[in-house]
Amino acid sequence: MLSPSIRFYWHTLFALLALPRITSAQNDPSSCTDLANLHLENTTILSSTYISGTANVTTPGSCQSQALVSNSLCRVQFIINTTSTSTVHAEAWLPDTWYGRYLGLGNGGLNGCIDYTNLDYGTSLHFATIASDGGHDGNTGLPFLNNPEVISDFSFRALHASTLIGKQLVEEFYGRPHDTAYYLGCSTGGRQGMQAALKFPEDFDGIVAGAPAVNTNFLEGWAAMLGKLVGAPDPTGTPGFIPPELWDSVAEEVLRQCDALDGVEDGIITEPDECVFRPEALICEDGDEGGCLTKEQVEVVRSVYQPMYGGSGMGELLSPRFDPGAEADGGAQRWLSGSFDPLIVDWYRFAILNDSTYDFENFSMDTVMLGASINPGDIETFSGNLSAFKARGGKFLTYHGRRDQLIPSGSSKCTYDLISRTLALSRSSMDTFYRLFLVPGMNHCIGGPGSMLFGQMGAVSNALNNSDSNVLLAMVKWVEGDVGPDVVRGIGFGSAGEVIMRSHCRYPMRSMWDEGKREFECVV
Repeated sequence: MLSPSIRFYWHTLFALLALPRITSAQNDPSSCTDLANLHLENTTILSSTYISGTANVTTPGSCQSQALVSNSLCRVQFIINTTSTSTVHAEAWLPDTWYGRYLGLGNGGLNGCIDYTNLDYGTSLHFATIASDGGHDGNTGLPFLNNPEVISDFSFRALHASTLIGKQLVEEFYGRPHDTAYYLGCSTGGRQGMQAALKFPEDFDGIVAGAPAVNTNFLEGWAAMLGKLVGAPDPTGTPGFIPPELWDSVAEEVLRQCDALDGVEDGIITEPDECVFRPEALICEDGDEGGCLTKEQVEVVRSVYQPMYGGSGMGELLSPRFDPGAEADGGAQRWLSGSFDPLIVDWYRFAILNDSTYDFENFSMDTVMLGASINPGDIETFSGNLSAFKARGGKFLTYHGRRDQLIPSGSSKCTYDLISRTLALSRSSMDTFYRLFLVPGMNHCIGGPGSMLFGQMGAVSNALNNSDSNVLLAMVKWVEGDVGPDVVRGIGFGSAGEVIMRSHCRYPMRSMWDEGKREFECVV
């Protein structure tokens, strides 16, 4: 629980920002129910229901059965026919009191799940908020099998289509168009935000995209090759297989070797790229009673922390390495358990190979390169050409945890550098429209021992009501006030429950410990 002194107070959330025009639709349920009669292109409105006050509502699809609504609003459920063989289910939540801001949301993993948590979060901040199922229902990739249009929806089209319809619903309900449009997503949602900036630069004025799953074909291939390295699809009898309890020993040794590199031992590796981990320190010797590694296991561990190279000469960097320190999170077992994660299985079976019986026994770099060459639905999302988005004044804020157990944080560095090279922009020029914040000690999107709460996803992530400590508010201030965030100030908790605040630096600045001030500072 957050201490009372820093608990988030909704009614003062925007006190530090200059508010745009406020539109009120309070106590007028008929304006909501009338939306059911609206005719929009290729769209069927299933229902439009006014919800008064806090309530739990039933939800369609297989992902969940109920969702929380914290504030009075108009809930619109609709279907968009994107092609003759593909449809998108979406919802628009339109709050009674609206500040003229539109907010689009993304998805996660391969799932086709409407993001009800952030629908509630967005409307609690007075955004008209819209989310979709990404063009399919459920947590698996089975709908992709022999359905290229469904993959295209998931890749980019569902977000764009729901944004076009969502903006029309907003204008109809409030009697005027939105003033500014924002986007919020992480992981797959981060990738979708990047796709929006690349393919549809007019859709959003400001995009907040966390831990983007970009360079997707090689990201999926890297995760699969990592699984194979540690014994997948069946680690039985594999000399180098490392069971979960030994990964705990590896995690302890990684911290022992690399925790103090940033100047302070606090259980957090600020810059994993500086950690040159020597797994030989764990090799078993006579008299050891556990917690040590065989020579074969040492070589596997060493390989885990290597980047993935490939291409025609096998010298092209395809994916950055697994971040030292990320193995400490149990979620890392998705890649390191000795079996292929269901996300990887589904992607290759249903999107790449169209073979539901593929058993992965012969999975190799050839399979990875095949997936990249197919690039289903143009899923790759690895282009530095954000020129159109920049030219129209768009702002892009991205963040990535340095303890991300699923997507290497180096991926976001590579993306930043790719954009800088492609557009021939200096750091100061990049700062005018694109800012990356690296978050030491944060896991995938949220969680971990670091100061990892900064308003990035759901009410649980909100701790302070200012634009330094909330990335969505920071984006509002950047778009509407032309003041970009210098730092993102996160909140975390120590072992005794004490609040720990830390300023996270924008790349390529580095976070360095100042012994005199007893705090981290951002330095060039």
